[in-house]
Amino acid sequence: MAENLATVRERIAAAARRAGRDPGEISLVAVSKNVPDELLLEAAKAGQRAFGENRAQELVGRMRRIGEGYEWHFIGHLQRNKVNMVVGKAALIHSVDSERLLEAIAERARSLGIVQDILLQVNVTGEESKHGMEPGEAAGMAEKALALPSVRLRGLMTMAALSEEAEEARDCFRRLRELRDRIQGEAADARLEILSMGMTQDFEVAVEEGANMLRVGTAIFAT
Repeated sequence: MAENLATVRERIAAAARRAGRDPGEISLVAVSKNVPDELLLEAAKAGQRAFGENRAQELVGRMRRIGEGYEWHFIGHLQRNKVNMVVGKAALIHSVDSERLLEAIAERARSLGIVQDILLQVNVTGEESKHGMEPGEAAGMAEKALALPSVRLRGLMTMAALSEEAEEARDCFRRLRELRDRIQGEAADARLEILSMGMTQDFEVAVEEGANMLRVGTAIFAT
């Protein structure tokens, strides 16, 4: 795990330098879904602190088993009937993709007396197999989120189409960055500092296009 993490971080730093960026502004979420606890703990010993889960039950179970001292991200599709399991536990919910889900998260956070950090998931590629709102819906959804006192909109998330060629993801990532910039320019209250995009197969291209939060699993946990 230490070697894998070091390699990933070196690749992130190299991509950042190519883009004239500071590698220190880019955070790494280790996607630990389906990964045994012992491998996650190895990554933790190597200095990794942020982990991403895509199922509510596994997020809760992992937090209970692994304990304190880690930052847990919910990165999968969140069903409204699982909102109560995730809100207040996840440091950041990456996958808010509808107004009804946004409202359910806000209501649960309000009942707990907390402010839940969220990202809006945007389906930039238009693939039917992917969750996320259409790009044209994002500005309106951002406006709704900004009006809710119990959620804090931190930015946008997307997934590029799966491809063996990382370069094919560039347009997707560029379009999310441009969408973020446009929303931020139109909404005075928007502070959309997070762009969560880039996975094992394309994270270097994502960094070059402005990502500052990467969701990487296989490159870290492959043994």
